[in-house]
This record gives sequence, C-alpha cells and structure tokens, in this order.
Amino acid sequence: MNKHLLRVILFFSIVASFSLAHSQNEEPIPLVQVLEQLEKRYDIKFSYEAKTIDNISVPPLNPKLSLEQALNELSYLTSLNFKILDSRFIAIVPKNNSVQRLEEVVVNNYLTKGISKTNNGAIEVDANAFDILPGLIEPDVLHILQNLPGIISVDERISNINVRGGTNDQNLILYEGIRMYQSGHFFGLISAFNPYLSEEVRISKNGTSALYGNGVSSTITIKNLDEIDNNFSAGLGSNLLNADGFAKIPLNKKMELQLSARRSFTDILVSTTYDAYFDRIFRDSELNTSNDVNTVLALDERFLFYDINAKFLYNIDATSKLRVSMLNIYNNLDYNQIFLDSGDNFQETRNALNQVSYGASATYSKTFKDNINTSAQFYYSNYDLDAQNSDITNNQLLIQENKVEDYGLRLDISKTIDNNTELRGGYQFNEVAVTNFEDVTNPNFTSLVKEIIRTHAFFGETERYSKSRNTYIRLGARISYFEKLKELVIEPRFAFNQKISDAFRLEILGELKNQSITQIIDLQQDFFGIEKRRWQLSNLEDVPLVRSQQISLGISYNQNNLLISLEGYYKNVDDITAQSQGFQNQFQFANDIGSYTVTGLDFLVNKRFNDFSAWLSYTLSENDYTFDTINGSSAFPNTVDITHVANTSLTYSLNNFKIGLGINWHSGRAYTTPAENQIDNNTFIEYNSPNGERLPDYFRTDLSAIYKFNLSKGIKAEAGASIWNLFNRSNVINRYYTFDSDDNIVEIDNRSLKFTPNLSFRVNF
Repeated sequence: MNKHLLRVILFFSIVASFSLAHSQNEEPIPLVQVLEQLEKRYDIKFSYEAKTIDNISVPPLNPKLSLEQALNELSYLTSLNFKILDSRFIAIVPKNNSVQRLEEVVVNNYLTKGISKTNNGAIEVDANAFDILPGLIEPDVLHILQNLPGIISVDERISNINVRGGTNDQNLILYEGIRMYQSGHFFGLISAFNPYLSEEVRISKNGTSALYGNGVSSTITIKNLDEIDNNFSAGLGSNLLNADGFAKIPLNKKMELQLSARRSFTDILVSTTYDAYFDRIFRDSELNTSNDVNTVLALDERFLFYDINAKFLYNIDATSKLRVSMLNIYNNLDYNQIFLDSGDNFQETRNALNQVSYGASATYSKTFKDNINTSAQFYYSNYDLDAQNSDITNNQLLIQENKVEDYGLRLDISKTIDNNTELRGGYQFNEVAVTNFEDVTNPNFTSLVKEIIRTHAFFGETERYSKSRNTYIRLGARISYFEKLKELVIEPRFAFNQKISDAFRLEILGELKNQSITQIIDLQQDFFGIEKRRWQLSNLEDVPLVRSQQISLGISYNQNNLLISLEGYYKNVDDITAQSQGFQNQFQFANDIGSYTVTGLDFLVNKRFNDFSAWLSYTLSENDYTFDTINGSSAFPNTVDITHVANTSLTYSLNNFKIGLGINWHSGRAYTTPAENQIDNNTFIEYNSPNGERLPDYFRTDLSAIYKFNLSKGIKAEAGASIWNLFNRSNVINRYYTFDSDDNIVEIDNRSLKFTPNLSFRVNF
C-alpha cells in the first residue's frame, strides 16, 4: 500500500480514537452557536465584537420561544444587552457600556469561526474563537491571514507575506504597539507570536487608519487580552516541534499578570515534521551546498527557537489603566561539518546563525468626562541578526550583523460625540537606528555603517454613521516629518461602507502611505542564504522614501449563510530600490530606483449549511515593475507577481469534532532564463528578457482535524492532527541560475515544503 495512504489512514485513526472515546451529554453550548441558530431561525443578524461573547456558554434555548423571548432569556443568562437596530440587525453590547463602539462587524465567520470583517474594511481574527482551517491545528495568526484573498507567501514562509503584490518588509506588524522586525520562527515557517493570549489580530489591506504609518503594503496589529476578569486560566500544549504554556493570573481585583512561553525541542528530539521543515529551509542554502565537491564525514547540527511574552494589567481606578508588555523571540542554529577536501585532508567548518528580538511597551490610559479618552505609550523594539562562518579550507572567518533599534512615544486622544460620531487624534515620535557590520579575514576587511532616522507625526480622523446607520465613513490624515530627509509628507486615508439593502453592501477604500525603512539584499549568500535580507533606512542618496497610493471598490452579498464578495483594486508603490526586490538575474547587483503597479480583483464565496462550511477565494492580478534605467525603462513582471491565486476549503463540525480539507493553487512565479548563446570565458551569465518565463503551477492539498473533550471538571483537552501537502507534490517556488565548479551554467530550483504531518495535544484549565 502507498506509504502516504497509510499515513492518511493513521491520521484519521488517531482523530477517530479521540472522538469515539468520549461521548458528550447535553451541556451548555457556546453563545456564538446559539446566535447562529437564532440568525437562521428568524432571518436576523447580530452585530458584536468577538471579544464581547468570548468564553460565554448558555443552555440550549427552547426552539418554540419567540425572538423577543429568546433575547430576554439570553440577556438574563448573560451580562449582555441585545439592542434592536432595525427589522433585521441586533447589536450586542455589555450591560455596563452605554456608548456603543462605532466600529461594527458586518460579516461574521468571514472564512470560518473567529474571522470577521468590519465596516472599515479590516479583517479581524479572534484566536480564542478560532475554529479550524485546513493544514492548521493551532491558531497561527500569520498562517491564518494567508487564507484571505489578496494575501499569499510566494515562498511559503509566513515571515514573507505578500499583500497585494507587496514585499514582506512593506507590512507594518505591531505587537502590543511594538513594531516587529522579526515575525517568524524556523527562519520564517512558523509564526513567532504565541496565539493563546491573543485577543485580536487585525489586518488592513487598504483604507488603513491614520493612527498607523510606515508600512506601505498592509498593517497587521496583534493585541493580547486587555481586560481583568479576576479569573485564573492556564494551558499547556505540545506538537511535534515545540511545547508551550500560558497562564492568566489575577494578582488582586485591580491587577493581573499574563505569561506565555514556547520552546522547541528540536535540539533534543528530531521528528518527521522537523525533518521536513529543516529540509525546506536549508536544502538550497550555502550551508548545504558549500561542500558539494567534498566528502562530508560528520555533521553536527543544533537548532532551537523560543519565545516569551508577558503582560501586566493594572486598573488604577475606575477611569485610568496601566498596561506593560514585553516579549523575546529567539532562533539559533549551529551547523558544523567535518569533511575530506580534494586533497584528502580533514577539514572542519563552524557556522552559527542567531536571530533575536526584544520588545517592550508601557501604556497609560485615562478616561475623562464627556467621553474623552486619552492614552500615552512608550515602546521599544530591538532586532539582531548575526552570522559567523569559519572556513578552515580558506583560513577565513566571516562575521555579519544586521541590527535595528526602534523606540518611540505616542499620545492619543479621542472623543465619542454620540453613538454615530467619534473623533480621534494624536502625535507620534520615533527614532530608528540600523547598524550593518561585516568583518572578514583573508583578505582583511571590516565595515560598520550606522544610520538613524527620527520621525514626528501628527494624525487625526473622524468616524461617522448616518442616523439610519446604513452609511459609515471614516476620514483621516497623517502628517509626518522625517528629520534626516528634511521631508514633510501628508497621507490622507478614507473608508466608506454603504448598506444598499439587507443583503448588499458597497465598500470604497483609499490611502496614501510612506515608509522609511526597507529590506535589501547585498548578496544572495549573505547569512548563508537563509535570512539574506537586511534592514536599511532611507537616505538622501540611493535609498529614497517609499511611497504608495491605493484605492479599491468592493461589493458584497451576505444573506442566508451565503457570502459573496468582489473587490477590485489599484495599487502603485514608488521609489523602491532594485536591491530590495531580490533579483537573481541580470539586475542582481543593479542599483536603481523604480516602482511597481498592481491591478487586481479579489473574489470570495462562502456558504455555510448545517454542519458544513465551504469557501472559494480567487485573486486575479497583474504586477509590473518600471525602473528608471535598467531594462530601458520598459515594464516587466514583478518578482512576486502571481497572476492567478485560488484556494478552496471544506470544513465539517459535529459536536466537538472538526475537520477541514483545503486545496491551494496558483500560477507560477516569473523568472529569467539564460541566453542561449553565452560569451566564452565570461564571468557572469547573459540573460534573456527579465522575468520573461513562468514556473509550473503550484498545487497543494492540506488536511486537519481537531477534537475537544473534557478530561475532568474544569479541565478541557484538545487533540489535533494535520497534514501539509497531503500528496507530497514537489512544487518549484523559485528558479535561478549559477555557475558550477567547472564554470557550467546550472539550474537551481527551490522547492516547497514536502509532505509534513503534525500532531498536537493541549490541556486548558
């Protein structure tokens, strides 16, 4: 029997064993399930923040109750108010909140439970309410985002998310207000953010709030639980790569401490999952190819990662709060080889690669009379990537380092005029320092470059609903002054949402944004070719301020558990550098300034019926470069241009058992082929037209299943199993060319993650 078929059978056997081992008696069910039943029964829609109903369970309601009786019963059972807005929409707010938050959810269960869309175009992910996505058994927030239309990672690394044709460094990622310059473990394959204390993850692809700047492609904000409920909770879990734990500890009625930690055991125990990940990252790196001509006798490899998060909550009094957050993210690789060189001599190479981030933020907020809210936040972020390569054969030692230090202060003020209007404004200062260091022996060479940019920004915006609440609009602007560049920029933003009927909505979003820090590649083999990108600040010479303009128009239909969404967009990003695009062709060492333009269409259809949920997302886009000098100013396809992207998924839920199957397909990336006729004794490759060819189509099938059950009173357990790339398809995700030891041109294919199973088990109490 085929070995992959055996693995699939084993997968279902494990999951089924948990399902059969525990029969469930009727008991309180999550409130969200009750709301879904009422929506179907009475053809209504509930509007609420996901955190409002988190962790609330109620007994099943009598189906013979009228809508009014059901709402009264729920209000009695919970601390919630159910406010009827019109004949179909009902808002849910806490009973102690007399002013309704303006921002409302317009689509619940956007893909699956825990994913919602708001009226300003942003997508929210509630990790605590997350249900299931194919290939995932844990709520890895950056993996979840890649299921949304217009978002993909062309090389499968979650740290290289491409949003509407942008590069990953053009995404602004904020964790508790801290800008993150590292987002992945295992050098990009796993999200670096522990999800089990996360309350909200939000991504804005367009129409970003004026509160945020310095990221021209998207804004991703991650926030942990922020309210003190005086309840202790904790959890422990493990999969085939790491173990983790979290705790929410009340210190007294006014104070709470939240802790979470995760550590891999890959330096102690090697699993099939680890082998697949390690092969994906290091297969084509310099570490794996540097000794191809030698005989490797021994290999000592040690890899580990960990992350630690802490948050202190202090309710000073009824109107003021203090929140302090800290995190540490760490990746370490030691990779040593003993080999025989061409002269049959014993040689040894010693290599080390470290990637570490530290971050902290402290936020004080105060509420004054007349619904005026203020806050002051200080934040600090430190990122350090360093590599050391000891080459005994050439008697050479190479040390490389890329370091970013970012600290700042922001002041915010907002006033809620009424249920229909809110004003916001504020000021932000930050200083970013980037250091690049390189030291090499034989020949001796040392380089140390440090640059600093200080930025002052003022921002303001207003949100307003019409009296009928059918029309929503947010208008804002951000004004930034970059000291070193002596440049003042104005960034207007807007979001408009119109309810056309009970089922149809129209959405228009637009923004202008700027960015003063980007990633570049000096040499493809820097940092062993694993994390070859290094951060660099804009300057007055060859790295200008990056600018973007974007507008989108969308329409959606949402009724009877059927969602159909269609959104067209235009995006232009100016003043990018050739070095930031990762060229592996005739432009690899070019130093030029240019732009890229993306026109695209995002489509989504999602249908929920009974215990099934199915969706199909599709993106059609065209993404072209134009540079001032290279290629004679003629347009050519972007390195991350993928014309067609589609994924379809089916999930099934039965009581506490959930299973998901998904198919991911996209057309191939653009790449450049060598010219047929090469010049003899040439030290470089002659190429055809840039990015004139396409790789084969990408195809991947994923499967996952989760079963939840009670171990004992107050202790809940969860078992999960997943398979990434079920049919072990070998997808080519990048292709480039180089010379071998005999000066022949060879084709190098970077391939995707292979068949990768994973198992998990969690206990929450």
